[in-house]
Amino acid sequence: MSLISVVIVEDNAGIAELHRRCLSQIAGIEIQAMAHSYQEAITLFDVLSPDLVLLDVQLPDGSGLDLLRLLRAEKQETDVLLITAARDVDTLQEAMRGGVVDYILKPVVFSRLEESITKYLDSRVTMAGLGAIEQSDVDAMLMRPKEHKSTAQLPKGIDNVTLDKVRELFKSNAQLTAEQSGQLIGASRTTARRYLEYLISSGELEADLSYGTVGRPERAYVKRT
Repeated sequence: MSLISVVIVEDNAGIAELHRRCLSQIAGIEIQAMAHSYQEAITLFDVLSPDLVLLDVQLPDGSGLDLLRLLRAEKQETDVLLITAARDVDTLQEAMRGGVVDYILKPVVFSRLEESITKYLDSRVTMAGLGAIEQSDVDAMLMRPKEHKSTAQLPKGIDNVTLDKVRELFKSNAQLTAEQSGQLIGASRTTARRYLEYLISSGELEADLSYGTVGRPERAYVKRT
């Protein structure tokens, strides 16, 4: 699958750069540009037509919600992930009506943003592989309440989709490091390690030290027998 193109719209240059650095650690993402105002964003949308926009609500010359309305009115095939300090229900409802893929409150926790982007990438892959859909496909894509209940039982930063991917790795691999696991599931080493350590805590995996080609010990994970 080709890289997912992303534009970051955030009036604070420092926060925009922080978001850029966070996303640069996630495999499958190509950050095309950053905009710090409403007008800059419109220009970038027209020229680049990104797959995904990380969109702030409060901009110096306009509202991110107006940008969302504009994208929908022009029927641009761009998904929107809203990142905002707005905690009022009206903003959330309008964002949901505009079809945002997620709504993340500031200050942004990287693990929450990473989880959101990972789910988005997974949904793109799933959608690309579907032909005629079944109800189960729709339920999985829209994250029905039943799935939310299951996900809520997991620790923060762990989701069922990625967890199942990690479990699958050990059906065909006897031993893996966090770096190897991350490469296989298209995630960072830090993300892979979080899931691997969770599977140790749940009793599904165990770990030992493995020495690489340069002699540096690494934590290696194996399926518990």
